[in-house]
Amino acid sequence: MSKDYIRKTARYNGKKYEATGKTELEAMTKLAEKIAAAKRGEEVVGGSMTVSAWYIEWKRTYKDPKGLTSKSLSMYDEKFNGYIKPAIGYMKLREVKDVHLQRILNGQAGKSASHVKKIRMVLQEMFKRARQSRLIPYDPAELLALPHVKEGRRRSITEEERTAILAVAEYHPSGLWILTLLYTGMRPGETAALTWSDVDFTNNEIHVHAAKESGSTAIKAPKTEAGVRDIPIHALLRPKLLNAKGKPFDPVFPTQAGNRQNENSMRRMWTSFLRELDIYMGAELYRNRIIKSVVAKDLTPYCLRHTFCTDLQKKMVPLNNAKELMGHADIQTTANIYTHKDSATLHSAISKLDGTYELTKASGGR
Repeated sequence: MSKDYIRKTARYNGKKYEATGKTELEAMTKLAEKIAAAKRGEEVVGGSMTVSAWYIEWKRTYKDPKGLTSKSLSMYDEKFNGYIKPAIGYMKLREVKDVHLQRILNGQAGKSASHVKKIRMVLQEMFKRARQSRLIPYDPAELLALPHVKEGRRRSITEEERTAILAVAEYHPSGLWILTLLYTGMRPGETAALTWSDVDFTNNEIHVHAAKESGSTAIKAPKTEAGVRDIPIHALLRPKLLNAKGKPFDPVFPTQAGNRQNENSMRRMWTSFLRELDIYMGAELYRNRIIKSVVAKDLTPYCLRHTFCTDLQKKMVPLNNAKELMGHADIQTTANIYTHKDSATLHSAISKLDGTYELTKASGGR
């Protein structure tokens, strides 16, 4: 040890403790903290492990046995290996300070909120467990703050988009899938799991009890019990489903080969439909290629699900009922959509005020 450092030792319960510092006061303070932690039962027992080694041990002990989906497990690996390990993987657990972790998050500023929150979640989970396991004296991830992030915002379709979507759905091969998304509010992954045995024409319901696991071809139960639900079949959707009806265990929306849809095939279905929609709405073509698109870039299949929910709100369907139909586990998720007003709704509200304003002005300003 360098002669510039002072070492202090003491015994407690038969065990020797030591601490070093540049001054006698610093060394004594550190020693007192160690003994106080031992008295509270908070003694650090293994902080020499590196962050990378702890991640492997933490994941193997606390995540792998929980039966998480392959997608969830791969998310942990992606965030750790891609963003955490390069920054602090080589460091010893006891050396990691909150500033090191905050720098990792700050480096993701401007990216999607979901992405940054997942990195923070991994940090908080693994360091909280390290603290509970007495590998470190305090949790450096406890008070991490999110940097400025890009908030994802799903929206309802406009009335112009609705008119065009309904028109194109009448002749496009993916039309039935599009209408099902719009008239049931189902998630795309849930539609991929549907078989004709789930479409109950007798009771006029679609039984949702499974979804395609993102990132794989596996079919699994919904993430929460709320995802298992029965959705009444819309009057405009029923005849189209009846016309397409297949064998009980055939997928409702098969690929050209007759298999279940996966993420790639659904993306191709949507891209194909979007191109036709763009042309219908007036996109400029050159040699059958779109050179000037008019379709909004933020139009996604989830906009149709969002629209289903806002349609329920416009028809004054009670919030609890809407939550059940949407398959939301948390009613606040449904409430957020119910309270979010699109541009057309806001303009309509102002137009109503315009009439009031004119009436007030004519009566003398009272």
